[in-house]
Amino acid sequence: MRLTPTTELVNRVEKLQKEMIIHSLEAVLILQNADLFYFTGAIQQGALYVPVEGEAIYLVRKDFARARMESGLKEIVPFKSPRDIPGVLADFGYALPKIVGMELDVVPLSVMQRFQKGLGECTISDATPLIRNVRSVKSDYEINILKDAALIVDKVCKRVPEILKEGMTDLELTAELEFVARKAGHQGLVRMRGFNNELFYGHVFSGPDSAVPTYSDTPLGGVGINPSFPQGASYKRIRKNEPITVDFSGIFDGYIVDQTRMFSIGELPKKLAKGYVDMVLIMNHGKEIAKPGASWGGVYDECLQMACDMGYQDHFMGSKGAQVSFVGHGVGVELDEYPFIARGFNDYELQENMVFAFEPKVVFPGLGAVGVEDTFWVGVDGLKHLTFSNHELIIL
Repeated sequence: MRLTPTTELVNRVEKLQKEMIIHSLEAVLILQNADLFYFTGAIQQGALYVPVEGEAIYLVRKDFARARMESGLKEIVPFKSPRDIPGVLADFGYALPKIVGMELDVVPLSVMQRFQKGLGECTISDATPLIRNVRSVKSDYEINILKDAALIVDKVCKRVPEILKEGMTDLELTAELEFVARKAGHQGLVRMRGFNNELFYGHVFSGPDSAVPTYSDTPLGGVGINPSFPQGASYKRIRKNEPITVDFSGIFDGYIVDQTRMFSIGELPKKLAKGYVDMVLIMNHGKEIAKPGASWGGVYDECLQMACDMGYQDHFMGSKGAQVSFVGHGVGVELDEYPFIARGFNDYELQENMVFAFEPKVVFPGLGAVGVEDTFWVGVDGLKHLTFSNHELIIL
């Protein structure tokens, strides 16, 4: 079991405190699991209280003993309800704050109100942008874990040619690949921050199913096995001469990479084969322009224009009417972190050690979808691969 080093946690808290000074916050109260893991190294139920100056305090309701074992933070105290907070702060010599930041993008209103009451009816401000900014730039420690996660998706891709056969269902292929990932240490759960965004390992589907849109904010959807989770693999049987998409999220020790590779049994129709080649060209162009200082939205705009020039304006990143307005998304503890290589983010710049998945894809309803995806970290001179599996369209 890998435990987050204390030096990592201290650096993260200090970066957040610098953001708090800029945004005039006296304290930040962190409740959401992904943020708790990032700042405490644990996901034991409770809250992390971060003052603008001084030590952070991890208030733990359940389980305190595990929190003490898993978290490298100095101050970890038992906690029963928000009513306990004033006494805990007094014990540490902290006055009750008047302006407190919380994760208002994910914390329910009723939970926010309980903590607000416990803090003495203070003013609550949204700390989400601060937290996302801190998390967007990865340390060397985090990048090394992401490299381990990339090993999982490579094992998954290498397994496909060994088991893929005509007549097996998409679900059967998916189950075999999930088995490979799980044995390699995949945690199973893919955390996403966006409201009602859900994912289980990833998407594996074939032929026309890969072009079926769904509710999730993704370029590809899939039919799924029932309306309660209408995405991903279905009972469709794999046939010759159709695209087989393996869009898989590898996770190791809490950190996520995202990778898509394409397979087929026999040659693909010319439209799909050309589409795949063109998506690789867009990927390569993105790699050339996505350097420190480049605009997130500017990279997206260039890639979108390139796709339109190729004739894919109604097919790029989804079928017409179901297209998403991004071509890349940050990854880390969650699958939808900063940076967003997306429309409207032209005032945001790439920074060294940001990490994102870049996924140009093209969708043809009734025929299928093709594309490629890799996860990169931003080096001083441009993008560096984290995922590394063979980029070729694998034809069996």
